[in-house]
Amino acid sequence: MKIGLRVDVDTFRGTKLGVPSLCKLLARRSITATFFFCVGPDNMGRHLWRLLRPRFLTKMLRTRAASLYGWDILLRGTFWPGPVIGQRLGNIIRATADEGHEIGLHAWDHHSWQAKIERMPDTAIHTSIRRGVELLTSIIGHSPACSAAPAWKCTDIALVEKDKFSFAYNSDCRGHSIFKPVVNNAEMQPQVPVTLPTYDELIGRSGVSDANYNEHLLSLLDPNGLNVLTIHAEVEGIACLQMFERFVEQASAEGAEFVPLGSLVAACTDIPSGSVVRREAPGREGWTAWQN
Repeated sequence: MKIGLRVDVDTFRGTKLGVPSLCKLLARRSITATFFFCVGPDNMGRHLWRLLRPRFLTKMLRTRAASLYGWDILLRGTFWPGPVIGQRLGNIIRATADEGHEIGLHAWDHHSWQAKIERMPDTAIHTSIRRGVELLTSIIGHSPACSAAPAWKCTDIALVEKDKFSFAYNSDCRGHSIFKPVVNNAEMQPQVPVTLPTYDELIGRSGVSDANYNEHLLSLLDPNGLNVLTIHAEVEGIACLQMFERFVEQASAEGAEFVPLGSLVAACTDIPSGSVVRREAPGREGWTAWQN
């Protein structure tokens, strides 16, 4: 059983502290993964206004956000301009690529995409992707292999704009199988949907705690289907690093093999068409893109 391992790197802190720790862990296990980097300004602290929404406030309390993420993440970009991650920490991104991991673009500005994608015109979306691709290319020496929309927020307009870049595939939605979304009667680049819930979606719900999290996640694996797991450099790379290492040990002991998402696409001989719709994910505030 293969598990596609996707590492989302949303913030300055996650890049600086989480990525090197995860790279060391994966190197010990001879595992390569797909790292999706945000390279523009870290303005994630601007999400604090969402505390006015009851579901978001509940999630922040349920996940113990202050201790899980750190106050520097929660306040970044609120009282002062957020640092441009790729300019300050390009050496860490380059080292990740040099270790053999697949490198993709997460976003130029994670907060801006997540908060505004529904209202962004095609030109603004294209500019955002282009700025991220150009900076990431200058860091690693070649174009990023793939992309992944922040918070699984992706529209048909965004799919069309992404198709104008040389991505081998994208991972913008949740779902159950690799497919090519159709927009305006045209097939877009392949999608590798995430099939498994994330830590912040599961923890504190339905009796799931740190004590039984790994066992619960293992029970969700499908030995006969697609398994794609998203971890976050800010979570599994820092506060939950030891717990994630135990998960890798447990899954490997049961015969699972962790692989980059690109290898899952390469193994597909026939990729069917499909579409992307909006749905809510349990444990997550707001809509996400889903394979229909």
